[in-house]
Amino acid sequence: MCAIFPAGLVLARSARVQCTNPEVLGPRSDESRRKILSAQVLPVYSNKVILRLRIEFCGKSPLWFSVLLIMLWLPQWGVAQQISAPLPTDIPAAIAFSDWREVSHTESATEYAVTFPSPLPSGIPNNDVVPLRIFLPDEVKQPVPVVLLTHYWGATDLKAEVSLAGDLSRRGIATAILTLPYHLARTPPGHRSGDMAIEPDPVKLTRTMLQSVQDARRAVDFLASRPEFRKDEVGLAGTSLGALVAALTYAVEPRITHVAFLVGGADIAHIIWNSSRVVIQRDALRRRGFTEAKLAPELQTIEPLTYLPRSTPGTAFVIGAKYDTVIPAESTSTLIEALPGARTLWLDTGHYGGVFVQRKLLNEVAVFFAQEFAGRTYTPPKRVVAPTIRLGLKLDAPYGPDLIVGLDLLKFDVRGDAFASFFVSPRGPQLFIGTKVSQSVSLGIIGSVRGAGVGLLWSTVL
Repeated sequence: MCAIFPAGLVLARSARVQCTNPEVLGPRSDESRRKILSAQVLPVYSNKVILRLRIEFCGKSPLWFSVLLIMLWLPQWGVAQQISAPLPTDIPAAIAFSDWREVSHTESATEYAVTFPSPLPSGIPNNDVVPLRIFLPDEVKQPVPVVLLTHYWGATDLKAEVSLAGDLSRRGIATAILTLPYHLARTPPGHRSGDMAIEPDPVKLTRTMLQSVQDARRAVDFLASRPEFRKDEVGLAGTSLGALVAALTYAVEPRITHVAFLVGGADIAHIIWNSSRVVIQRDALRRRGFTEAKLAPELQTIEPLTYLPRSTPGTAFVIGAKYDTVIPAESTSTLIEALPGARTLWLDTGHYGGVFVQRKLLNEVAVFFAQEFAGRTYTPPKRVVAPTIRLGLKLDAPYGPDLIVGLDLLKFDVRGDAFASFFVSPRGPQLFIGTKVSQSVSLGIIGSVRGAGVGLLWSTVL
């Protein structure tokens, strides 16, 4: 045995450990004295380049000893289960798809269902079978355009996606709804839908996102195999986590011509480090020594900005929320900047406030696809009126703390940092006029029937 495995090689772009001692190798022609073991480890921790680690064993050490050593060494670096994982740009292997089956019929479409094996199996049986629900519009000359939909994190149903499918069907556009890894029918036994989709481990995060993108690309393969659909008119739309998956899929899948994002973003490390939705995961990453700066290179393989803007022509529509703390608004802006010519619509809400105008938003997404598929340029509305609703805690003298639910009445600047809000609390109605002093805290005047005074407000916008 002539080589040991230095730890630093694991983080290099490429590394080779080989025997160079001529006394051990002997004459170059004596190939019988050399044993070579090669391993390819993906994805790379610190960059998007494939790490190829070539380890050469030489001398008289038995092969079983070499294999044992590498088996003991790989798990220490958490890469044993990453062998042969693809990059987002890798094309899933071609397969023969089973035929779909008719499930139901709506007023405007016939629903079909099909399943296929995930191109990147996790080893969990039900997670590795990908369900696809297809809505084919009735009384429309085929082939038709089709839009692939990806849902939000933790989804327990697909009602919003089915509703959008209805809007698209009425415009002669088919829809395919993809179930993301670890959700709904793909949820492992003993878990809730989605709770394994975002874990405080860069390797697991990377693999789950890679599986999501590979599943989406295989879904496009299935749609391309059916004569009912136009191969040159394929769209993609995602919400929240589904929008993150959509961003990476759109970046690497040239067959997708139009894409819509609802409360999505880019810069995954920034999202994880600033999102109000993943506090537990972020704390776990901190305990492992991560910071946002350290996390970013670990996720570069699955970062949409690694591949955006793409060279293939396409159009994009982005719906963002000005006060979003789940997918921070700056991350939505970052995505927009990576999509040249993207059409945008900003809501005066947080991540969840769009539910109050959901029908209007889904209709706008359907109009976007209908116009773009027809060769017309979509122009979004300048504004969709949506309420800015706050939940929080206010503190003022002499009455102390109070839980509140509020509705913003006025905004005094473009960003909405200064505002007037009407509150309902256990102590009765109140009015707050103030300005933000930190991400969630505002300082201002609080008035009620009991009088007025200076107070602090901690709030989050739905």
